[in-house]
This record gives sequence, C-alpha cells and structure tokens, in this order.
Amino acid sequence: MSREDHQPSASDPAKQVNDDEINWVDREDFDQIKLNELSSSRKPQKQTKASTDTVVMVETAFLASAASLVWLINFYFPLGPVLKIFFPIPIALIYLRRGNRASWMAAVVSGLLLLVLMGPTRSIIFLMPYGLMGVLLGACWRRKVSWLFSIVFGAILGSLGMFFRFWLTSILVGENLWVYVINQITQLADWLFFQLGILAQPNFVLIQTLACGLIVVNNLVYLFAVHLTALMLLDRLDNPISRPPEWVRVLLDY
Repeated sequence: MSREDHQPSASDPAKQVNDDEINWVDREDFDQIKLNELSSSRKPQKQTKASTDTVVMVETAFLASAASLVWLINFYFPLGPVLKIFFPIPIALIYLRRGNRASWMAAVVSGLLLLVLMGPTRSIIFLMPYGLMGVLLGACWRRKVSWLFSIVFGAILGSLGMFFRFWLTSILVGENLWVYVINQITQLADWLFFQLGILAQPNFVLIQTLACGLIVVNNLVYLFAVHLTALMLLDRLDNPISRPPEWVRVLLDY
C-alpha cells in the first residue's frame, strides 16, 4: 500500500521536469502559434468592419447626390409639386438604413454639392428646411412614431423654413417680400368678405393670421403627401416607415 502511494509521487517530479523542458524548448513556437491564431481571428472582424464602413459611405454619397439631383432638376425643369415631394425622402432613407450620423452626413454632403453646382443661396434654401426635414422624418420613421407627430413637427419645420426663405430672399433682393405676400392675402380676404356679404374691411392682425395659417396648412398637406409617397416607395425597398392611421389604410386599401 505504501509502495503504491509513493509511486505516483516519484513519477510526478519526472513528469514535471519533462513538461518544463518541453515548455522551455517550445515556448517560443507556442507563443508564435497563439499570436497567429489571435491575428487570424481578428482579421475577419476588421475586414467586416471596413467593408461595412465602405457600404455606409457609398450609400450616403449616393443618396446625398440623389437628393441634390432632384433639387437641381426641379429648379431648372419645374414639374410642379411632383418632384418637391421627393426632396426629404433620400435623407430620410439613409437614416432608416444607416442611422443618425449617416443622415447628417448626407444632408451636409448634399448641401456642399449644391453649393458647388448652384451657389450658396440655393444650397442654404435646400438645407433649411428640406435637409433638416429629411433627418427629422427619418428619426420619426425609424422610431415608429405616429404620423400625427411627424406631420405636425415636419409642418412646423417647413413653416420655419418658408419664413427663413422670405427673410433670406428679402435680404438678397433688397425688398421686403413679406409685404407682397400680405398684399396678396389682403386681396384674397377682400374677395372672401365680398362673397360672404360681410361689409367690413379685414384688419392687419387678421391678414397676418390668415397668411401664417395658409403657410402652415400648405406644409401640413405637403407633409401628408410626403408620408404617402414614402409609405408606398420605402416599403418596396424593405425600409418601411411607421404605419399610417386606420382611415388612411382603409382609403388606400393598404
């Protein structure tokens, strides 16, 4: 019994010596093999990340150029409100596909491209509001926000962009274009009062309120058309937006 107990203990030092000798001899080769395995396991991750960044950059550049091209074509060959509906959609699409950073990059790149092609004025007018609107709509659609929220906030941004356009153009032209708008609204209000049989002249506050209300209503209708177009277009591209209200589904049988 004692011999059996002592036998493993006698063989253990010999085994430890052999292991130490092997480890001492092969330590360098073993470390090199480990380094090769680690580098080979990390290489696919680096290559995958590099390829993903390349795809994001290509998609961002493509959609930014598409947004700029739509604006450019609409400026030189205006087709009414048809092309105007597509102004914010490419930037919103890049938000749906690649996130917040890529959408801001697309807005900036499209602005820089229009700066080269059409000058700073047209570039600024595109960025405010359509570039920012594309980022806003992309954020709302990616988070599946209701149409009411995205349309209302988009209309507010579009109205601010309209006022910004009046202000910028008035500075460049040297005349107050808002006065021209007020004159047109005054004529419209006089006609409405005459048709309704109201023997009164609309005051200045009513004219201002009516002008601002028409701008907001115009942007609400525009944002609703953008949502309908994006619903039918982006669903086909496997980048769906938030679902429409029930009455819109019934109306479109969608």
